[in-house]
Amino acid sequence: MLCKPFAKRLFAFSLIASASGVLAGCEESTFSPMTSRSLAQLPPNTLAAMEAIGSSKNAPVLIRTYKKEAELEIWKMKADGHYAFLKSFPMCRWSGQLGPKVREGDRQVPEGFYAITPARMNPNSAYYLSFDVGYPNAYDRAMGHTGGSIMVHGVCSSAGCFSMTDAQIAEIYAIAREAFAGGQHAIQMQSYPFHMTAENLAKYRLDKNIGFWNQLKEGSDNFEVTKQDVVAGVCNKHYVFNAAPADGSQFDATAACPPLKRNAETQAEVAAKQKRDEAKIAELAAQGVRPVRTVYVDGGQHPDFASLASYASRPEALAKGPVDVSLDEGKSKKARRVAAAKPGVIRTAANSDQGPSPKPIELAVATVAPEPAKPQESSLFARLWGAKPVEAKAETPPLPATETALPRPAEVPLPPRRNETTAAKPRDANGKSQNSVAAPTPVKPQAAASPAGAAAKVVALARAGVSTIAQADR
Repeated sequence: MLCKPFAKRLFAFSLIASASGVLAGCEESTFSPMTSRSLAQLPPNTLAAMEAIGSSKNAPVLIRTYKKEAELEIWKMKADGHYAFLKSFPMCRWSGQLGPKVREGDRQVPEGFYAITPARMNPNSAYYLSFDVGYPNAYDRAMGHTGGSIMVHGVCSSAGCFSMTDAQIAEIYAIAREAFAGGQHAIQMQSYPFHMTAENLAKYRLDKNIGFWNQLKEGSDNFEVTKQDVVAGVCNKHYVFNAAPADGSQFDATAACPPLKRNAETQAEVAAKQKRDEAKIAELAAQGVRPVRTVYVDGGQHPDFASLASYASRPEALAKGPVDVSLDEGKSKKARRVAAAKPGVIRTAANSDQGPSPKPIELAVATVAPEPAKPQESSLFARLWGAKPVEAKAETPPLPATETALPRPAEVPLPPRRNETTAAKPRDANGKSQNSVAAPTPVKPQAAASPAGAAAKVVALARAGVSTIAQADR
């Protein structure tokens, strides 16, 4: 048996270590061992839907997400080896703007092609359940993009993650778990800014990210044509899909692309689809579809959750809603003429720092918009909403309020209530206590920087009977 002084020192050390882990990101675990939530059975109606499309619970799965529409789609493989759409989950919360994640702390939900492996599943997440999407991938690393621990999780709180309700993540987690149990080695996750339709691409044809989005559309087209996992390679800081080096070598993400070998039939179908879509984009532009850039205070959520926005992280940002800023094609043409004198001012589908598009659309030219984190952007937000945006310099997101218990999944996928446990609950005129939804609480600088301060917080919470701390993700 350990002597009491040594046991106390060991306990204190474990608190400090645990507290340090809690501050690390949204992939950290709760203090309790794995609970039954990670072993929850799939709902009968979901199993019936799988059977209806000719699939089963152990068949491979593929995930597609769309930020603007705030949707997460589940596709299941049929007996013939092709994927079929199973169901769509409305997304409870995503953060940032449309466009790729570039750096740690930018609150951006990444866009691209990612791989989820069994090792990335977290049954003990402080966000009910979670799994890491695999950011950064080879493309992100080639572009010098930083950050990590980007998850799909519950709690309806996002600072760079795909956030669902607890009931939703319980089902999504179970779907992935059963696919892994059936032998799938990695689940492909395709993350898009929006549905890759001609209508959306016409609308965003002058956005600064159009060159990158044209790359993602090529990957999406390959999936739409084949209904199979898309092989995503990277060379010359550029995605290449369903292709391999002709000499049998490996891709070098930053070197020039080697001669490629592809399935001729598949590529002919993809090229035909691209041609049809480009013609439709040009037609829509000629009909007067105005080019815009959509600006958010900080991301959004699916309309299904509009009446419950106060449950989500940063409800004040959600209340503002997105704003479409019109872009002037005439100014874009003028900016092209200035490009030679001022290199870097223009980003096109051919010279964007996101990498050139293999088949650039002629209308896909845009001036560089200021990065959200720069001071000069505040005037744009002030004009749109009459207030300054949340400063991006706060690299560490605020912590949500603590929870006394994690709710079990309900039949209706509503966000969980996060009650304030360390302060007295408000009371009504009759003296009865009232439940309240606690807004995320900013982290005090000294608490984030000091392990001792973190340990003290854990001790205080433990004395108050709190068993877990839910944090904002990175």
